[in-house]
Amino acid sequence: MFRLDGEVALITGSSRGIGRAIAKHMAEAGASVVVSGRGAEACEEVAQVITDAGGQALAHPCHIGRKDQVQAMCAAVKQHFGKIDHLVLNAATNPHMGPAHTISDEMFDKTFTTNLKSAYWFIQQCAGDMAERGHGTMTFLASIAGVMGNGAIGTYGLTKSANAHLAKNMAVEWGPKGIRSNSIAPGLIKTDFAEALWNNPTIAEATIAGTPLRRLGHPDDIAGIAVFLASRAGAFVNGQTIIADGGSTIADRLAGGH
Repeated sequence: MFRLDGEVALITGSSRGIGRAIAKHMAEAGASVVVSGRGAEACEEVAQVITDAGGQALAHPCHIGRKDQVQAMCAAVKQHFGKIDHLVLNAATNPHMGPAHTISDEMFDKTFTTNLKSAYWFIQQCAGDMAERGHGTMTFLASIAGVMGNGAIGTYGLTKSANAHLAKNMAVEWGPKGIRSNSIAPGLIKTDFAEALWNNPTIAEATIAGTPLRRLGHPDDIAGIAVFLASRAGAFVNGQTIIADGGSTIADRLAGGH
């Protein structure tokens, strides 16, 4: 039920971190995967690792904050593989750390364009074709920063909360056509993207202490969920947000743990 043989998955931000892990595990499940990121060399390296392991991968660099590049990549993937079955919108940016009132207009626009507006561009390019086949999934990477208030990355959290709600809207709009839409909200994961957080001893120690599993997350912790949501195993899951944070959002801060 977890196989993706014959399927094509486009994963944004898959040259590293969570996206790379998702591409690797989707390929292991039988999917042909599109490795996308800003740098061509990094994309090629990941695609080579996948093909060397017996999988199928296409490297296609793309700046998702530019509509013309999103359109060009989707067209190239359809030409190469003939279709796109699964969209995993993982790429994101967080150019501002600190209180919301200190963010510049430029950083605000960049955050919303990259993290949210680009999702609409991908939907516009892919959902119609999925609907014609009566099959497809869209998985949006949200964050617990969009579930809880945050004084350091609040604007990023706004976009991630919007990603989770976008999954609900897409589930309603496209569910009748056989397209499922969901989101994943990771906790603090040890990636390059989140290094400013987990590499800060104060933040890391407080996060681990407040997480019932008593550890930070790893990219593979999220990748399996993405495979599940794209596969037949998740066939009746639609419009949901799966929080994968080791239990930090449900932890009893007063009682602690054993």
